[in-house]
Amino acid sequence: MTDNPFVGSWTYRSLLNDPDISKNFDTLEFGRGTIVIENVALEALSGKIGGPGWSLALTGSRQYGTPMRARFEGRGIVGGEKWIYDYDCYLVPPWPNGVDQRPALVGSVIRTIPHSGSEPGTVNPAGVVASFYAVRTED
Repeated sequence: MTDNPFVGSWTYRSLLNDPDISKNFDTLEFGRGTIVIENVALEALSGKIGGPGWSLALTGSRQYGTPMRARFEGRGIVGGEKWIYDYDCYLVPPWPNGVDQRPALVGSVIRTIPHSGSEPGTVNPAGVVASFYAVRTED
């Protein structure tokens, strides 16, 4: 057992920050996958994030407080090219009368460097910011 509340496996989803309420929810998807955070030294964060066809190593830090905070970078080689994303998030405090509340992280992610898009000849530019949340998959 660990006293690090970030340790574990988390289901990750990120959404583009588009204020147009008429947009179909599915068009807002930026990414999805699984985050696995390892038990490492105090204030450090290490792990991985990934999904089908991609995986990034995570390194960063965590801070105790109200709320608790984590800031980390994801780096990896995907499809032969470097991907780098930066994440900043907070652990949602438990509600006193919450029913079946699961631990959740909420924050934002930025694409730090550009990389190829999913369609041939396209580029996913650096600087795109999305909001994300991640829900712990086990207790």
